[in-house]
Amino acid sequence: MLQAIKKIAAFGNTSYEIITGGTGSGDVNEAYSISLVEGLNNAGYSVNENLQALYTAFLKAAKEGRQRSRGFMMGSVPVKELPLGDDITNSMVNVTDAAIITIGRNSGEGYDRKAEEGDFYLNSTEKDLISLVCTTYHAKNKKVVVILNVGGVVETASWKDLPDAILLAWQGGQETGNSIADILCGKVNPSGKLASTFPVKYDDVPSAKSFPGKTIGEAPKPQEGEGLMAAFNRPQPSEVTYEEGIYVGYRYYNTMRVPVSYEFGYGLSYTIFDISGLKLSSAKFSNSITAAVTVKNTGTVAGREVVQLYLSAPSTRIDKPESELKGFAKTKLLQPGESQTLTFVLDTKSLASFDTKSSAWVADAGKYTVKIGSSSVNISQTAAFELGKYMIVDKESAALSPKVEIKELKP
Repeated sequence: MLQAIKKIAAFGNTSYEIITGGTGSGDVNEAYSISLVEGLNNAGYSVNENLQALYTAFLKAAKEGRQRSRGFMMGSVPVKELPLGDDITNSMVNVTDAAIITIGRNSGEGYDRKAEEGDFYLNSTEKDLISLVCTTYHAKNKKVVVILNVGGVVETASWKDLPDAILLAWQGGQETGNSIADILCGKVNPSGKLASTFPVKYDDVPSAKSFPGKTIGEAPKPQEGEGLMAAFNRPQPSEVTYEEGIYVGYRYYNTMRVPVSYEFGYGLSYTIFDISGLKLSSAKFSNSITAAVTVKNTGTVAGREVVQLYLSAPSTRIDKPESELKGFAKTKLLQPGESQTLTFVLDTKSLASFDTKSSAWVADAGKYTVKIGSSSVNISQTAAFELGKYMIVDKESAALSPKVEIKELKP
C-alpha cells in the first residue's frame, strides 16, 4: 500500500491515457474514462504536474496528423513510449514520495498478440524506463510500483524484481483509474487470482509454434478502397493445427515442469492467510465426496482469500495432466485472526475426462489426490481417496472424428 505517500510521479503513456477495453467485441462502450492520474487525484494523491504536462504534450504531438483509429477491429495506433533521461527522473525523485510506471498493451478480436518487442516483450524504451526509475527512486529509499494495463499476458521474468510491486490491472472499463487507486491506497485489499499463466518466454507457450496458423493457397487480393470490415468478411481458407491435446495452460506447465514467471491462480494480498485442516468426507468415492478446509487471516489487515482445489487423477487408460482445477471459493472479508471453513463437493463429473476412443466421459480406478492451496503451485493441504473401479460417467455420440492425429507434446 502507498500509505503515508502524498506526492506521486506517474510515468508511462497509459498513466494518462488508460486503456479501458480491447478491440472488436473485446471493447467496452464506456460513458466516460477515468485515467490513472485522475484516479490518483480522486484518492487524495498529488500527481506531479510538470511530469504530467510533459506526457500530455508528448502524446498530443505524437497523435497530430495520425489516423485516429484503424477501425473497430484494430483500435488506435499505439503511441511509442516517451524516452526519458536521468535528468527527468532525478528531478522527480527530489519532489515526489513514490513513482508509478504504467505499461500499456491492447489486444482483442482482430488484433492478435505477437512474440515481439512492444507486444509480449517489453521494448527497450520500456525496459530502460523501469530500470532508470527504480534505480533512481531506490537510491532515495522510495518505492516504485508498475501497473500493467494490458489485455493479455506480457513478459515479466526479466524485470519483475526491479520494482517494489506489480499491479495487474488488465483493462477495467470506464472506472479503471479509480479502481487502481483504490487498491494502491488500501481502500480495497486485492484478492484477484491469475486466470492465465505468465510464461518466462513466448516459446514456452504450448501453442507458440502453431499460433496463429497459416492460410491455404493464395490470399484473395483486396479491392481498391476496401475497408477492414470488408476484408474481414471475405472468407479465406486457413488452418490451425491443434497440437496441445489436454495440455492447455497450467496443465502443460505443471505436468512438463516448465518454469513460469507467475503461475495460474497466483495473486497476493496485503495480509497473510493460512489454509489448514483439510478433511475429506470419505476415503472411498461413491457418487460424491466433500472436502473442507479452514482459512485463517494471520496478518494485520482485513482481506479475502481465494482457495483453489486441484485434483490429481490416475492415468491407467487415458492420459491425464499433473493436476486440474476442480473448484475454487472466496472467503468473506476476514478480519485479522478470523477464520472461515470452506467446503468443496466433487461429483462424478469432477473425476471424469473425455476418452476419444470410446466417445465417453470416463474415470480411471485408483488413487485421487485432492490438493488445496492459493495457486496451482502453492499447495498447502493434500488428502487422497480411492475410486474402486473404472467408471463411465457419460456417453456421447461420435458425431465428428478428428482428422489429424494428435502428436505428443514435449517441453
